[in-house]
Amino acid sequence: MKSILYIVLLVLLTSFTLGRNSVEYRKKSPISLDTLRLFDQSRQREIPIAIYKRKTDKEFKNQQIVIVSHGYNENRSGSYLGYTYLTEYLAANGFFVVSIQHELPTDSLIPQSGIPQIVRRPFWERGADNISFVIQELKKSNPNLNFNRITLIGHSIGGDMTALFPQKYPNIVDKIITLDNRRMALPRTNTPRVYSLRSSDQVADEGVLPTEEEMKKFDITIIKLPNTLHNDMGDNATKKQGKEINTYVLKFLTN
Repeated sequence: MKSILYIVLLVLLTSFTLGRNSVEYRKKSPISLDTLRLFDQSRQREIPIAIYKRKTDKEFKNQQIVIVSHGYNENRSGSYLGYTYLTEYLAANGFFVVSIQHELPTDSLIPQSGIPQIVRRPFWERGADNISFVIQELKKSNPNLNFNRITLIGHSIGGDMTALFPQKYPNIVDKIITLDNRRMALPRTNTPRVYSLRSSDQVADEGVLPTEEEMKKFDITIIKLPNTLHNDMGDNATKKQGKEINTYVLKFLTN
């Protein structure tokens, strides 16, 4: 009888340990980072990218793609290597994550005066072109990825690029998620699905966010983060803020 009880307890303990380890693996599984410098011949433009993947012996099939666009950083190199609280988390959860460097040191700085929708439009257009080029290159280098399930995520000006992309390049992406884009109007569409996390300190320009009626009509999700400032959505995010953003983003991606 004692031996039977011992075996039952051993099985229960083993099951508990395996379950706990599987959860920890999703949180802390090792991530690989590859950096590449792509070159768009048609625009004579270099496009640095970072690719984040979960290290595993298992071969992923139909892996979903997430493309991340950083906020404005005054043409500093390495901006595409930021937002690791988000990129590494999504990679650990099985997504193929690509982060794009949209600004080069030789680019002109973004105008600080004038109507943003006019003077900043060329910067958004360039970002959308960068995203399109990266997608085409991924089709050549990683044909086994699921190109029917592409999600764009962008912060601030990266969010404006993300919001513009479906208008300039329709029927390519499945979802877009913006982190406090303020200038470019979010698409009023069912496809792609539209999600946006909003900061507690910045207000979007008129017409950027959908009305309540539009949100219901197109099933758009807008969520305000009461304890997160605009700049906290980047590398300034605290552990708590990053966890909150990650939780929402993962929910959007798996919805």
